[in-house]
Amino acid sequence: MLLRSFADKRTLQRVHRLWLHYGVFWLGAVAVGLVAVAYARLIDFGYGEFLQYVVRYRWLPLLVTPAISAACVWLTLRYFPGSEGSGIPQVIATLHSRRGLGERLLTLRILVGKILVSFLAILGGFTIGREGPTIHVGAALMFNLREFYPKRYRAMRGGALERRLALAGAAAGLSAAFNAPLAGVVFAIEELTRSFEQRTSGVLLTAIIFAGVVALGIQGNYTYFGTIDVGPHFPDLLAVAVVLTGIIAGGAGGVFCWLLLNTQRWMPSMILECRTRHPILFGAGCGLVIAAIGVFSGGHTFGSGYVEARDMLDEHAHLTILYPVLKMASMIGSYLPGVPGGLFAPSLAIGAGIGNALHLVFSQMQLPMLIALGMVGYLAAVTQSPITSFVIVIEMINGHALVISLMATALIASQVSRLFAPPLYEALSERYSARAEN
Repeated sequence: MLLRSFADKRTLQRVHRLWLHYGVFWLGAVAVGLVAVAYARLIDFGYGEFLQYVVRYRWLPLLVTPAISAACVWLTLRYFPGSEGSGIPQVIATLHSRRGLGERLLTLRILVGKILVSFLAILGGFTIGREGPTIHVGAALMFNLREFYPKRYRAMRGGALERRLALAGAAAGLSAAFNAPLAGVVFAIEELTRSFEQRTSGVLLTAIIFAGVVALGIQGNYTYFGTIDVGPHFPDLLAVAVVLTGIIAGGAGGVFCWLLLNTQRWMPSMILECRTRHPILFGAGCGLVIAAIGVFSGGHTFGSGYVEARDMLDEHAHLTILYPVLKMASMIGSYLPGVPGGLFAPSLAIGAGIGNALHLVFSQMQLPMLIALGMVGYLAAVTQSPITSFVIVIEMINGHALVISLMATALIASQVSRLFAPPLYEALSERYSARAEN
């Protein structure tokens, strides 16, 4: 009887250890998948509502977008500080900090604010994506599951548990957002941690898989941008196109990063003072710029750019060569006020616009091939994470035939971008860490 009681106790202890090591992560991954799908549908609904009133009243954004922009800035500063931007710098800062930044940057309050304010921003036509916020939301959701662990258990690990939870949540968020589980793994290695610990790998992989399965179960098996067919024969000028696309997209992405990181050097002093002293008024001004660009472009610069990128890949879009420049300007105007919103999807749209413009030079090449090169080039230039970028694009377009070309373009663009600015997310994450120390 005593032996049976001892065996039962040992079994319960083993089950409890397995629950702490795997069960909480799996539960969190399922929750991240559900939230990612719900958030994606919310953003799609919001942008659909925006398009409805733009179709009826073309000039209405000139009034609505500045008002919504001011409201978003007020809400972010008043109730949700730390939720601004894509959210990836906050996650990186948390993972690299030993000062408990997660309790400030990965709270449930910020999770709610990220979803709420970005939804409001997309109702105003902001040039933002949902993928970066999904990563932030996933990390925050998983980070707060630390409450399932005894305080003694957490203290023994000195913050390592919280970092593992945040890492798994961020990677699972990317996997569910893009239906790209491999990209989630690579993103966690290349961008978030710059390393891959053996103890973390199994749990991380299972979290990504669980989140991906949940997203697939609800939305079905799909590729983000569909499937492109480039045929069995590659054009003779493919190598030239790869190099030129990498240089142009890398330069454009590098300029974008420089502009975001060096506002003190290019903004007029009067605007800088307004941004510091009157951030809500500054936000309204940025909203007016976004609206003016959107009206001028015929509405093509509003939103994430997913529709435009998809239409370009399907060869249904008729956009001018100015589209990537206008989209980039709208993207900068959306980011500067500090409104929550991601950079991934707009970057892919800008890259698609670059590929579309280069078709004027390489008219004998298939347009979808050039667009895919432009997408991976610009995304790699903005993130300076070439491996993550080409894996994301491959999974989004099912473009395995272009693996070498996409990889080469991403590497060239990333190196060119470094000539202009350091890695954007890392530089921004260092600012969050610096604020914590001061």
